[in-house]
Amino acid sequence: MSDARIIRLGQALAALPRPATEKWPDGTWYDTVLDQPGLQILVFAPKGTDYQTPHRRDETYIVVGGHGTLEVEGEVHRLAAGDLAFIPNGAVHRFTDFSDDFVAWVLFVS
Repeated sequence: MSDARIIRLGQALAALPRPATEKWPDGTWYDTVLDQPGLQILVFAPKGTDYQTPHRRDETYIVVGGHGTLEVEGEVHRLAAGDLAFIPNGAVHRFTDFSDDFVAWVLFVS
């Protein structure tokens, strides 16, 4: 029996938004879709404001829909579907000015 998994974007997005939290008062617009030793994958489709804070692991975004601006340590980068962005651990970053259809896979590797 294989441990292979197929994760469909539409199914992952159907779980959003998750309930609001103190940190994400507008609802939580990400969800973990795979959590394995050394690898965590999330779907991220922010609405309103991106409230994220720096992470303790390197992070990679793969934009699969829409477009937005990624600010990393004061540098501004425009991203669109098909783009990949690597963020080193501890770097201050967030998305701003993103389209309503913005969606990205997020990979944390340790």
